[in-house]
Formats: sequence, structure tokens, C-alpha cells
Amino acid sequence: MELDRLDRDIIGALVEDARATYAEIGQRVGLSASAVKRRVDRLRDRGAITGFTARVEPTALGWTTEAYVELFCAGKTSPPEIGVAVARHPEVVSACTITGEADALLHIRATDVRHVERVIERIAAEPFVVRTKSSIVLSRLIDTPLIVTHNESPFPP
Repeated sequence: MELDRLDRDIIGALVEDARATYAEIGQRVGLSASAVKRRVDRLRDRGAITGFTARVEPTALGWTTEAYVELFCAGKTSPPEIGVAVARHPEVVSACTITGEADALLHIRATDVRHVERVIERIAAEPFVVRTKSSIVLSRLIDTPLIVTHNESPFPP
């Protein structure tokens, strides 16, 4: 899927402020509100924009503890199989396959260390999990969401 400069600028404006009006975005990128709406609709139809969300501070919801857990799986456990299993745990906020000895890396958010322990125990009980290795986050040094600015895009030209 090819995106032109205007598409990238519109996406950048939406990433920065998904609540911006089409008129505000249009002013920023040099289009009318109706032209921005047509482009946003097209970007959604093509799958370039997959949705709009709110960023919430996890501690406001009581999720004060986080951990990263490496999963070591038996045999040829497929990534979809891992994904389906870990998606059943609401505390798993992201999961990915990785290089190295582990098969997957999970990011867990929980209310406290005991809660993290219970989540790891549930995940370790999955039939394909051989072992886990976990690290508790002490403090976040950098926590930057992807922000695309009007003048500086992470997308290649």
C-alpha cells in the first residue's frame, strides 16, 4: 500500500491527536475538511488506519506493576497457537515472537507482584510451555508512544 505525502501527514496528525476535527487536520495539511474525510475513509478502507484509541495511564486503573516474561515452548509450537493462548489473559498487554532462545516475549501489567506471579503460573500451565523467565520492571526510563509530526515522519518518502 502506497501512501503519498498528504496521507502520511494526515496519519501523523491523527496519531498526534485522534480527536482533531477534519477541519483542524485540513488546516494543518492544506486540504478542506471534506477532502480530509475522504482520505481518512479511504485509509480506513485500505487498512492503513486500523482504529482510534485513547491512551490511558495504567496506574489510574490500578495496574501498578509490570513484567516481561520470556516463554520457552515445546517442540514446534506455532506463533498463532501461542497468541491464542496468551490472549486469554487480560494482563498480557502485548506478545511477540523473538529471536534468541525464547520463543515469545510477553508484556504483563498487573496490580502487584503477587498478581504477576499468578498470571505467570496460569501461562506456565499451558501445555506447550516448557518454562518461563521473567523480569519485573522497576521504573520506566523512556516510554514514548509513536508520534508522527507534520514535519518529521517515520515513514519512508
